[in-house]
Amino acid sequence: MNITKIAFLLGAATLVPNLASASTLEEVVKKGELSCGISTGIPGFSATDSKGVWKGLDVDFCKSVAAAVFGDASKVKYIPLTAKERFTALQSGEIDLLSRATTWTATRDTSLGLNFAGVNYYDGQGFLVNKNIGVNSALELNGATFCIQAGTTTELNLTDYFQSNKMDYKAVTYDTSGQTVDGFKSGRCDVLTSDASQLYGLKLKLEDPDSAKVLPEIISKEPLGPVVRQGDDEWFNIVRWTMYATLEAEELGVSSANVEAMLKSENPSIKRLIGTSGTAGENLGLKNDWVYQIVKQVGNYGEMFDKNVGKDSPLNIDRGINKLWNKGGLMYSMPIR
Repeated sequence: MNITKIAFLLGAATLVPNLASASTLEEVVKKGELSCGISTGIPGFSATDSKGVWKGLDVDFCKSVAAAVFGDASKVKYIPLTAKERFTALQSGEIDLLSRATTWTATRDTSLGLNFAGVNYYDGQGFLVNKNIGVNSALELNGATFCIQAGTTTELNLTDYFQSNKMDYKAVTYDTSGQTVDGFKSGRCDVLTSDASQLYGLKLKLEDPDSAKVLPEIISKEPLGPVVRQGDDEWFNIVRWTMYATLEAEELGVSSANVEAMLKSENPSIKRLIGTSGTAGENLGLKNDWVYQIVKQVGNYGEMFDKNVGKDSPLNIDRGINKLWNKGGLMYSMPIR
């Protein structure tokens, strides 16, 4: 019987140890910055611009947590990690938060000592092919060679799909997404497979992006979201509710452009959200203006989506199922009240 069950039976929650070595919030505040694990370069999610500045949807989530904790979105130390490195870096305490296009699965959630705080992008695995090979469907890829990033759910998904369709394939694996693109460019593989959102970004790295296309099939569910260590509920709550806050702000029409004016709003939901009433921030161990700081400095979820991967970005990915629940999508915030 594990210690959690013993504690429950004895009615003594104090017997359950904090699995994190110390309060993550205390350690982050002591350091004066958030150590945030991101990718080594996935356009739209976490990649450097021409000036070496990290940008993307996952980067903006790191900034959102920093804004909530410090009132300053710039207090982030970005740690680029490969898919194989990411979980070890979080487990060891090298990073405080993993915000790296990571799929929430049962195995990862139950066997690694980690907790997924939610889903900030619903995705699925797809295929990028050169147009000149004349393929229009994944079902025409029997015998093809694939470029794959190691340490991802991509490998198992591909195996399952080809076995279920009685097809064969060859795989060439790489450590980073950039290397998979280089392999695709050099002709080492016929197909590049990854999360569909990543394919649109990786396609932009080709010398002629129009020479390749993403096939229509989506062969898996890839719910992507931020990850923290188990055993520190305070930090888990901060990360989870930071994500919900960005969704709630969008739903209530609170944006970086109007959040200042919203301080005068009499709408009870808006007042609770931005901290002019209630104690939502205090309950998390933060200041009550934590959401105001997030939205003012980073934006609501819709703003982050549009500028990084959506209509205002080079990727121009349709919002699709990542729309709010009341707009036909899956994005749904728990009430901040």
